[in-house]
Amino acid sequence: MDREKGGLKRVKLSNIFDMKRKARILLSILALFFISTYISCTEHRSFGQQDPLSELFRKKEVTIVVTDSGLGGLSILMDLLEKLEVSRAFQRVKLIFVNALFSNEGGYNSLNTREEKILVFDSALHSMEKRYRPDLIMIGCNTLSVLYKDTSFARQTRTPLLDIVGYGVDLISENLKSRPDAKVVIMGTQTTIDEGRYKSILIDMGFLPDRIITQACPDLVTYIEKGYDSDETEMLIFAYVDEVLQKIPRDKDSLLVSLNCTHYGYSASLWEKAFENLGVTPLAIVNPNTRMNSLFDRSLRDKSPNPS
Repeated sequence: MDREKGGLKRVKLSNIFDMKRKARILLSILALFFISTYISCTEHRSFGQQDPLSELFRKKEVTIVVTDSGLGGLSILMDLLEKLEVSRAFQRVKLIFVNALFSNEGGYNSLNTREEKILVFDSALHSMEKRYRPDLIMIGCNTLSVLYKDTSFARQTRTPLLDIVGYGVDLISENLKSRPDAKVVIMGTQTTIDEGRYKSILIDMGFLPDRIITQACPDLVTYIEKGYDSDETEMLIFAYVDEVLQKIPRDKDSLLVSLNCTHYGYSASLWEKAFENLGVTPLAIVNPNTRMNSLFDRSLRDKSPNPS
């Protein structure tokens, strides 16, 4: 891996996806990774003052940074590209993926203290703002999202920023409201679970604490990056699913499962298989990755004189 100034670095994609998916990723990265992507648009408009990001949509040319602590955020980046091509919200878009992982030896969850995690991520945020001067920063990582509010960057920046937690909470709450008897199982990294932000927000929204079960999955991200469908990844997912099911003595057929790490979606079939092998069929397995880009779902095609 090649280190870059400011603690940021480029990351190789080998040993993560099967050949078909790897080819698609590599083709996308040629267009997306630290270079400009241009999206034509015959008409530009603002979505109105009520939108918290209305300033962004008044611009014709924008730079958007997507950051994650690893390669999970690439799924968000690719989905964002597809949505921007449809919505045509801007005449020109520069998409930049920043891997905020600071070491080849371990990620944020390997650091000894919360303060260390915050300081490292804070440095990365200041670096990406200084280098790229983005119009929007999107934190695709759940681990980094739960730490963000306590960074000095959060107190100082004027750059609009979105983190994935709010979108994950929305997705979970919608499902819990539509299924009053259901409980949700939140699978996440050790830091995401320890911080407890998902559970506390859902409780503040009125959901009973016993409807929210959390499960930390230490080291799973590392195994997914080495091989999202490997035997080792499968065994680890099975172990964590088995562990969380031990916390639920009854009503196991009324479970929602939320994958609250951007990496976990790459192994979606293994999650389904683990629950199936343990005799449980979840009501749904939800993934907030694509929900984060819902801001860009609004299509301008009907307003364009020439949508072709």
